[in-house]
Amino acid sequence: MVTEPNNWGRFGPDDQRGTLNLLTPSVVLDALRSAVSGEVLSLAMPIRGATSSPAPGTVPHLPGRPLPQHFMSVDGGDYAAGARPIGAGLRVADDALIVTHHGTTTHMDALCHMWSGDELYNGHPAARVRSYGATRCGIEHVGGVVARGVLYDVPRRLGLDHLPAGHRIPAELLEEIAVPRAGDVAVIRTGWPLVWERSREEYWSGQPGLSAEAGRWLAAHDVAAVASDNAAIGGLDARGLAEEPIEDDLHLLLLHRHGVHLIEMLWLEELAAAGRTEFVFVAAPLRIEGGTGSPLTPLAIL
Repeated sequence: MVTEPNNWGRFGPDDQRGTLNLLTPSVVLDALRSAVSGEVLSLAMPIRGATSSPAPGTVPHLPGRPLPQHFMSVDGGDYAAGARPIGAGLRVADDALIVTHHGTTTHMDALCHMWSGDELYNGHPAARVRSYGATRCGIEHVGGVVARGVLYDVPRRLGLDHLPAGHRIPAELLEEIAVPRAGDVAVIRTGWPLVWERSREEYWSGQPGLSAEAGRWLAAHDVAAVASDNAAIGGLDARGLAEEPIEDDLHLLLLHRHGVHLIEMLWLEELAAAGRTEFVFVAAPLRIEGGTGSPLTPLAIL
């Protein structure tokens, strides 16, 4: 059992949704008032899958992670080669897409994704994470997320295009931009995806992110989720690892101890250009039973 302040037991002994429980109908209705123009922006990176081209490697990703694969079970070439149509004049294309989302595309982490010791969030036994998936705290418990999104455009606040790799965002800087309400989704822009087109080596040299104190500050303000355009919410070193001691690891702090879902590798440039701090945030992960996460297309409704 963790001993520092946490949300274990707060939403009941069987809870598997964490601070998403704060998104009550009244909170959701209040969040919808954040939309003014009705413009809808996608906050997702593209998924480029292929088995015979470099397409998957052209999207920001962490090295060493399996990239998306896209297979066609039947396509136009099959019919050109003489395949029988399924009906008079009727042809169909059918495909299969394999995405290992952690570190390769926009995704949401489930509460079973990381833990310390023998227990998942809320004291669920870690042994319930099996070879076929997690029987506790899987991504299928998330459902739909509709909340007020609050954009923390940290580079713009500091007069930069993007944060440097070693930058760790302090809590006081977040507080200068906005103080979240309970049930908000805190969306953190580092600008780091912009580095990808300039230099993949630079992108892989490390990543900026939240400091542990900033993570604790967000948890103390009862955010429903934390989202960022970097790959791990917190910062990474050149090995793709967090440098903080285990008690300050952002995944353990937010996912494990506070039940705050994490959404990573967003594309936030159009949202930042719109100049809106508040908006309606919408996301619905795939209902993968026992999944440690899911690819995601978050939306911002301005």
